[in-house]
Amino acid sequence: MPVSQRIKHALEGASWIRRMFEEGAELKAKIGADKVFDFTLGNPDLEPPGEFKKELLAAVQDQRPGLHSYMPNAGLLATRQALAAHLGRLHRLPFEAGDLVLTVGAGGALNVILKALLDPGEEVVVFAPYFPEYFFYTDNHGGVVRVVETDDQFQLDLNRLTAALNPRTRVVLVNSPNNPTGQIYNAAALKELGQLLSRHSQGQARPVYLVADEPYRQLVYDGISLPGIFAFYPHTLLATSFSKDLSIPGERLGYAAVSPQAPDRAELAGGMVLANRILGFVNAPALMQRVVANLLEVSVDVGLYARRRDLFSEVLEQAGYEFVKPRGAFYFFPKAPGGDDLALVARLKRENILAVPGRGFGRAGYFRLASCVPEEVIRRAAPGFARARG
Repeated sequence: MPVSQRIKHALEGASWIRRMFEEGAELKAKIGADKVFDFTLGNPDLEPPGEFKKELLAAVQDQRPGLHSYMPNAGLLATRQALAAHLGRLHRLPFEAGDLVLTVGAGGALNVILKALLDPGEEVVVFAPYFPEYFFYTDNHGGVVRVVETDDQFQLDLNRLTAALNPRTRVVLVNSPNNPTGQIYNAAALKELGQLLSRHSQGQARPVYLVADEPYRQLVYDGISLPGIFAFYPHTLLATSFSKDLSIPGERLGYAAVSPQAPDRAELAGGMVLANRILGFVNAPALMQRVVANLLEVSVDVGLYARRRDLFSEVLEQAGYEFVKPRGAFYFFPKAPGGDDLALVARLKRENILAVPGRGFGRAGYFRLASCVPEEVIRRAAPGFARARG
């Protein structure tokens, strides 16, 4: 056996998202990609904004020496200064460059944060349904995931969270807008969450940290304004990326930020900088750091995603599926008719429709659809959704 027992076990429980994506690749090779309706992977299909391409061209043509050299492990100072100013405007807090670490995507940011915070056996609370990679990220650093269910609208259930908190709890991880549900946690719920964590942390040697995973922050609909996570609790850290708002997931650029209100902000940031180095990331790509520094107020046309959400809502409603309409991101998480998500996904596959069973996100009986596909794909899949519904 060439791999470790730990990796062997991880391979056996590998992500349903990737599994269905790979099955889809086989189906496309067999019958043709134009005959397959693939809603498995949250891979943004919009091209980056024109401003991105202009900045990229300017960065490539810049002839100054040393632009592709090693840099401070936290990232380029100019980019971190720009980010600090951006976050300061957004959250009305005095961010400094030292509060930020440029990372290899939001996944890199979460790993850097968890590496800096966790001692072996400490717990990370995640809310179901959840992004399944959280389990691997936590395990990477000796932590243990504790799952807390959300309510039937996929909103925070603080009574369940209260029951789950214990002396080993080190991180409460929130993801809003949420993958896989597209739901947003409102300011009132986040305020209560902050108060709960403050009470629980009193008298403890180390506080519980609130970690917000926000790669979909700019993809919100219906005029909703996403609450600023730093307003509710001082021991807060942010992980995010430019993958969704600039539509550049392949460029792998994100960042981690420490709240300026954290009493131990310098030590937290220092721990993350060290983690960024010793995890082997060392630095996020230098070219992309220079490109995004002038694009912090830029995003793709969110209206296009909103139209797709509305169209997909119509298709699912007409086919008789029950779901909570997404308020952000680009996912739907409907109930599986009959309650068996594996059976429903199999029926959809017979219609050449690819979806991901909800059990892969910690909520059996549901299934996930990614709506970041052309509108024509959604329209053409409509008859198949109706037939699979039965």
